[in-house]
Amino acid sequence: MEKETASKDAFRALQKIKEAEDKAREIIRQAREKTSSEIIQQAHREAAQMREKFMKEARENAERRKKELIEKAKKEMELIRKKSEEEESLLREKAQSVMSEAVERARDELKEFLQKEAL
Repeated sequence: MEKETASKDAFRALQKIKEAEDKAREIIRQAREKTSSEIIQQAHREAAQMREKFMKEARENAERRKKELIEKAKKEMELIRKKSEEEESLLREKAQSVMSEAVERARDELKEFLQKEAL
């Protein structure tokens, strides 16, 4: 009977060990799933943060580029305006000198005509 009791005790001990191992495996499996889930969630959070960071940088770069282009366009417009004003001034000067010459010629021709008519 002692053998039987020892066998039963050994069997119970083995069952308890098996149950403990099963429970440990389940705890490990749950920990892995929880860890995997946490890792996936963390990865999603980091991806969202990176996406937001890159979008912010892209918006800032686009805004900076827009301002640079506007500033460049303003400078080019100012150069064109100054050049146009210079050309307009030159044309006025030329027109004035041509008009003066034309007036002098017309005066001389009129004077000559009047002198011929007076004779």
